[in-house]
Amino acid sequence: MVLNKKDSPMTVPSSVVAVLASLLLMLWGTMPECDAADMDSGKRLPSFMGNQADVNQVAQAFTLDDLFEENSVDSSKPQQPFHPTASWRGFSQLEFAETIANPKHASKLRLRSELSNLGQLSPNIKWKLSARVDYDAIHDISDFYPRQVRGDHRFEFFLRENYLDVSAADFDFRIGRQHIVWGEMVGLFFADVVSAKDMREFVLPDFDIMRIPQWAVRAEYTKNDFHADLIWIPFASLDEVGRPGGDFYPFKLPFTAPVSFLKEDRSGRNISNSNYGIRLSQLINGWDVSAFYYHSLDATPTFHQISQPWEPLLFQAQHNEIDQAGGTVTKDLGPAVLKGEFVYTHGRRFNVARLAPPEGLVQQDTIDYALGLDFTLPLDVRMNLQFFQRAYLNYDRDIFQDRLESGGSIFLQGDLWRNFQGQILLIHSFNRDEWMLRPRLTWNFSKNWKLAAGADIFNGPATGLLGRFNQSDRVYTELRFSF
Repeated sequence: MVLNKKDSPMTVPSSVVAVLASLLLMLWGTMPECDAADMDSGKRLPSFMGNQADVNQVAQAFTLDDLFEENSVDSSKPQQPFHPTASWRGFSQLEFAETIANPKHASKLRLRSELSNLGQLSPNIKWKLSARVDYDAIHDISDFYPRQVRGDHRFEFFLRENYLDVSAADFDFRIGRQHIVWGEMVGLFFADVVSAKDMREFVLPDFDIMRIPQWAVRAEYTKNDFHADLIWIPFASLDEVGRPGGDFYPFKLPFTAPVSFLKEDRSGRNISNSNYGIRLSQLINGWDVSAFYYHSLDATPTFHQISQPWEPLLFQAQHNEIDQAGGTVTKDLGPAVLKGEFVYTHGRRFNVARLAPPEGLVQQDTIDYALGLDFTLPLDVRMNLQFFQRAYLNYDRDIFQDRLESGGSIFLQGDLWRNFQGQILLIHSFNRDEWMLRPRLTWNFSKNWKLAAGADIFNGPATGLLGRFNQSDRVYTELRFSF
């Protein structure tokens, strides 16, 4: 394989082409014929939004109108002149957490405040501006964490979604900083390959907080039950993993040894390494099926060994180019909603226990897939069950994982009493005694106000996906005001 570099052409791996071609041919081959009477207004309807009466009132989540309310138009009445509109939205959230593993310590006292302005210049032009400010006072009143961790967490200003939408017939265009969400499994990410993420607290914050928008040009085409999504990201946003010494820094060795780290290398984040992708979706007899291909600078860093075998261990987080192909499926089965995601990844590298290979890494192509069922139980209790698995296709025995890594999750959520709501999430490995447990209680005590309390508990080996945070168990509380 030849990756896309400044002076060499990119050749997409044949395995990626084969996988994508097969999925796309399935979609195109089953696309129904429709006449003009069947045309809708440019929105597709999801197969997972409850009964058919409800479905007919809900626009599919990945269209460009998901943030704006639209009223139906009665052609028999005279049209009112259009007036530009704008509205403010936002929230402010106070978060406190205490790590209960040894040594016990206060680990967060953060105030998050986000403000958004959404507007419409004309019937076909919309826009959004938003930003967030985070301040964590725990790093001013405690010196528990290393200086570089305190500096990384103390104060931050984030540009959130800032984009312009333009609609023309069956086409929608979005230009600017935006979320592009291609997956929707519970608790973990699989087909959501475009989003960069703030992983400094692993996957514990709400997904809308931890997702990092991409600077992108996005074109969408919608016709009847078919939807096409084409994206170009000239300067990729990458995952934020924090600094060594943080509670959720992702690098761990299977043995105890002094380790140093160079500053993360983000030099590949330039227009010559642009990300690009395509996603095609089709609604077929109630089955919402999609296929995608995505070439990117891997948002997840790989830790390269910089030192020689006889020198003290020195690593650097770097980002390599990868190719991904996959698909999703959703089907309303009546008593349950079925969801599935599949992703093939080519070019990603993994750390190994031996230090002999160049940079302590080996390349491993992987297949990730997940299947989930959503149920509504009596008393409006929601239950989600998931099975997921990763397969290493050219398995190296010295990586930290098994050839097949399997796991499952269960999520329960429901109203307990008056304005109290409870939920619990358990994610468990089937390969070893490795798990994450997250109970949470929420009290909506007033309009626009809610108070939450919960715990995040980990168990497992130091090199496991969940076990590496075995010493980061914590309890927390959150107070949020939304407007």
